[in-house]
Amino acid sequence: MKATATALAACLIAASQSCFAFSPLAKKAFYTPNGSQRQTSSSSALAAMEVDTETNTLTVSPIKSLDGTVTLPGSKSLSNRCLLLAALSDGETRVENLLESDDIRYMLEALDKMNVPVKRDADDDTAVTVTGQAGPINSPLSADEVCELFLGNAGTAMRPLAAALCMGKGKFVLDGVPRMRERPIADLIDGLKQLGADVSCVEETGCPPVTINADGLKGGKVSVASRNL
Repeated sequence: MKATATALAACLIAASQSCFAFSPLAKKAFYTPNGSQRQTSSSSALAAMEVDTETNTLTVSPIKSLDGTVTLPGSKSLSNRCLLLAALSDGETRVENLLESDDIRYMLEALDKMNVPVKRDADDDTAVTVTGQAGPINSPLSADEVCELFLGNAGTAMRPLAAALCMGKGKFVLDGVPRMRERPIADLIDGLKQLGADVSCVEETGCPPVTINADGLKGGKVSVASRNL
């Protein structure tokens, strides 16, 4: 993505100026309107273009137009929600363009730990195929054991999982890094309790870790404050 952005910037400048040179090894870009070099930005190497090894630069000639396709990275919020919905669904779901980030990694690790089949695509790091549970996700452990899920600082994994796991059966503890233990979740916990969930967070702080003794949800009406959701 950085290399693509640099190439686009270089081409746009070259479209209206006389010369644009890029130094891959020094990771510097130079604009040379009159032969004099001036540093303007830093970037990564553009392997697709021929490099002048003597001057350690590559030159993009002026162009009249620019077109192409840019694939934007996925959203961490949408990525984790898609993964969780796929895990709750019936059958196989292929999820593509997942954002490569800690949030998604922690969600995938949580699904692995709960024995939800997730097949990684060998040719595409941003695609997986999830075999859903056709309903709530239950703990893979015995009734007396606690399934501990470490979610780092991934709020997009902590909050959806805290709600979804209340629908199933089993004991869970959702925790993360010290920063996660400073992020409020009490409003969500209060809403889940109104639906019949046996769930709690740290009373003094209103933050994780979240403890769940899941036995399904009774349902009903709920009033939730949205300030910390």
